[in-house]
Amino acid sequence: MRRLKLFFLVSILLVSFFANAYDGVGHRIIADIAYRNLTAKAKKQCDKTLGKRGIIYAATWADEVRSDKKYEYSYPWHYQNLKDSMSISQLEYLFKYPTSEGEHLFYALQTLTHRLKANANDAEALKFLVHFVADLHQPMHLGRLVDLGANKIKVQWFGKNTNLHAVWDGLITESQRMSYSEYSNYLLDYFAPSKAIFKKETLLDAIYKTYLLRNEVYNFGVPDTNNYGYIYLFAKKNDDRLYSAGIQLAKLLNEIYK
Repeated sequence: MRRLKLFFLVSILLVSFFANAYDGVGHRIIADIAYRNLTAKAKKQCDKTLGKRGIIYAATWADEVRSDKKYEYSYPWHYQNLKDSMSISQLEYLFKYPTSEGEHLFYALQTLTHRLKANANDAEALKFLVHFVADLHQPMHLGRLVDLGANKIKVQWFGKNTNLHAVWDGLITESQRMSYSEYSNYLLDYFAPSKAIFKKETLLDAIYKTYLLRNEVYNFGVPDTNNYGYIYLFAKKNDDRLYSAGIQLAKLLNEIYK
């Protein structure tokens, strides 16, 4: 009976978490930015593996297969529970020495990178990697265990019941009312003057920036009273993470397929 209760509890927690994974528009924005920053060699290999512009169209695949028992092992890969007030050196240790039992998202990143370096045509690994580099830049995917990455923090968003994780998964992005291609064009133009700065950052630098934003989001609290004010405060920071994710994904794929 205890095992049965535990099974149902775990199932409920997983459903709660995965009901809100970085939404389709966000993932496609990131993949589109990455695609446009690939080297000719990396772009050729990505197109060979997934079809023309395939990394964009397959950017949500890792979410779509979560209902397939074949991919149950990948469920924890979508998130990385982190403690508050971590230094970059503490984060670096977890990032460099991940375990399958603890640092799930970091472990997935390392594992999938090794798979692609061993087999450039590993379509499954490529689709997972495209997705998880994006998840690393969504602040609530680096959230607290106690609230399941803010899934348990209830929010009223323009009169509808949701949670803080969902706000960051896509509701802020959707508030801009652009298609993924319009949004990626906007970000490429807006951040063009600072592109060199983003490219100099390591993936660890980018993840730590996301972690700092995660802390800021938690410290701000629930955005119930003024959703427009919340968008005004955080929309540009959300844009920053979307663009950074695209640049970091391109850098990683360029390195793998050099």
